[in-house]
Amino acid sequence: MSTRTTSIRRAREADLGSLSTVFDASWREAYRGIIPGVALERLIAGRDRAWWRSALRQGRPIALVETGERVVGYAAYGRTRSRALGTEAEIDELYLLPEYQGVGLGRRLFKAVRNDLADHGLTRLGVWSLEDNARAGAFYEGLGGQPGPRVLDRVAGVALPKVGYLFS
Repeated sequence: MSTRTTSIRRAREADLGSLSTVFDASWREAYRGIIPGVALERLIAGRDRAWWRSALRQGRPIALVETGERVVGYAAYGRTRSRALGTEAEIDELYLLPEYQGVGLGRRLFKAVRNDLADHGLTRLGVWSLEDNARAGAFYEGLGGQPGPRVLDRVAGVALPKVGYLFS
């Protein structure tokens, strides 16, 4: 076991490449076989440095988990954007590099984000996950999330069912 330091902090402009790397690797691992190949590749290609720069400038918080000096995951979150979720806050995305999954870093990142939201008076939290992503569903249920609303989402022109996990 390494003695590297693990920290969670806000993303900044210097992290654009790392955010793209985490998104690319985690989406390939999580959604291959769920999102059709060409559509998945288009989505990944669209999350370049310019996309992340714009996301940071829009002001929605993005938290990073860093181990050593390497960014290994991130979470984007804030006030709920969809009424269908029925919560005041949501985690839009929470992803880790595949080789860092299953060791507790996702749980730590989730708790840090949840605490940040609670500090801003947002305690009813929701997370959307594609229904066919059983691993994500198990992760959110393991954190105490209850399956809630189900809707169809259009991902790169493909209709995919998603489920909301609710935390109170």
